[in-house]
Amino acid sequence: MLKTTRYFKFMKVRSDRVGIKEEWIADVMSNPVKKEIQPDGRIRLWAKIKEAGDKYLRVILLDDNETVHNVFFDRTFKEIDS
Repeated sequence: MLKTTRYFKFMKVRSDRVGIKEEWIADVMSNPVKKEIQPDGRIRLWAKIKEAGDKYLRVILLDDNETVHNVFFDRTFKEIDS
């Protein structure tokens, strides 16, 4: 079971997020294709979810690196090959 914030629990019932599976969130946390630290210390992670039509899921964690604050499909994210 994921550690989550109250904000996450509130937002996960939105129609654009209700279908996001916990296993997808865990996969992004384990295997992100990109990671960024926000100025407030929160951590942004992205990974492609094949089951969701190859959309990129963004997971935002608190600065403890384990508490999920927000998740959504990021329509603007483009993976850059390195």
